Amino acid sequence: MTSVVLLGTLDTKGVEYGWLRERLLRAGVEVVLVDTGIMDEPRVPADIPREAVARAAGAELSELRAAADRGAAVTTMARGAEATLLRLHAEGRLDGVLAIGGSGGTSIASRAMRALPLGVPKLMVSSMASGNVAPYVGSADITMMYSVVDIAGINSVSAPVLTNAVAAIAGMAKAFARSSSAHGPARLGAGGRPLIAASMAGVTTAGVDAARERLTELGYEVLVFHVSGTGGRTLEALAGQGIFAGVLDLTLSELADDLCGGVLSAGPDRLSAAGRAGIPQVVSLGALDMVKFGPLETLPEHARYRRVRVHNPSITVIRTTESECAELGRRVAAKLRAATGPTAVCLPLRGLSTLGAPGGPYHDRRADQALFSALREGLRGSAARLYDYDTHINDPAFGRAAADRLHDMIGALRAAA
Repeated sequence: MTSVVLLGTLDTKGVEYGWLRERLLRAGVEVVLVDTGIMDEPRVPADIPREAVARAAGAELSELRAAADRGAAVTTMARGAEATLLRLHAEGRLDGVLAIGGSGGTSIASRAMRALPLGVPKLMVSSMASGNVAPYVGSADITMMYSVVDIAGINSVSAPVLTNAVAAIAGMAKAFARSSSAHGPARLGAGGRPLIAASMAGVTTAGVDAARERLTELGYEVLVFHVSGTGGRTLEALAGQGIFAGVLDLTLSELADDLCGGVLSAGPDRLSAAGRAGIPQVVSLGALDMVKFGPLETLPEHARYRRVRVHNPSITVIRTTESECAELGRRVAAKLRAATGPTAVCLPLRGLSTLGAPGGPYHDRRADQALFSALREGLRGSAARLYDYDTHINDPAFGRAAADRLHDMIGALRAAA
């Protein structure tokens, strides 16, 4: 039987959750109602009470109430809700999750939803959904639905919105329950092809395209992630779920943004998940010769005296300096030294981007050499293998060589299993 989890604060939204449960049952799905409320008594009984949710976070509800710290309580209940959803999913009792709420309820429910694997239906009906939803969605496949009015009773506006939400989650959950992805992460793509993740920017497209085409010839399905901050975080999240046979991480510009205050950072954990998961990875240093900022007029004062290029009306880039490149080399090496799986680094000695090609505005041999030297020193004695190529990163031969190296590493790991 298909099962939908309703997750929410039953003290403030109990009437609405009771209404949703009744209609989901009519839609032919089982319902598990989880209470994440804190202060007042629940207005409808829960299948998993708030006390159990708090304990799943290592806390006692009575202590949360006594502390009277709403922010801390919401954070704790969000952590407990996450643990509860993961347990229900592992037990086969979650084919989809639906939540409704304002800022607090959305914060609790969306954190829990983000922990669920890709493909598990996640629907959040929220009064916050018409604004910036990035803090709620993150890199997860959460569907956000705007509630139009605040969720405060069932009325002529909220009723049709919530009716649509019921129909949506019931349909998604039934489809998910019938699919193979309900039984674990989808490690195979169309036609049963193993999945490969690849990172790409506009300035590394030619090289990555050549690698993608070669990997497709070799029997893989390649998922390309734009290194836009969100793209890198999504790559990391999916790699952590173990859905990739290998990772071709040729473009690392998000690390430069993280170091230098650019606008497209993927955070400090970029270039970590594949290594932790033991997934074969081939890494290069694409686009570490630049940091991305917003429109030219927003460029910070300290960056205006650097080598500046307007990439497009929304993005302005500056060239990384010799000292910044050396630090980036050290950071990349530290991340790769920690990898538990096969790791190779391919160095395109003639340039890291279209701008950094010989004769290009960002061609800087000394800065590139600082990057390469720091990386070599940092990887000395590690299990990561380092390969030099007398090419530019966008040379098709470089992309094909990187693809072939990843294919060989995947094959060797399979043969040893």
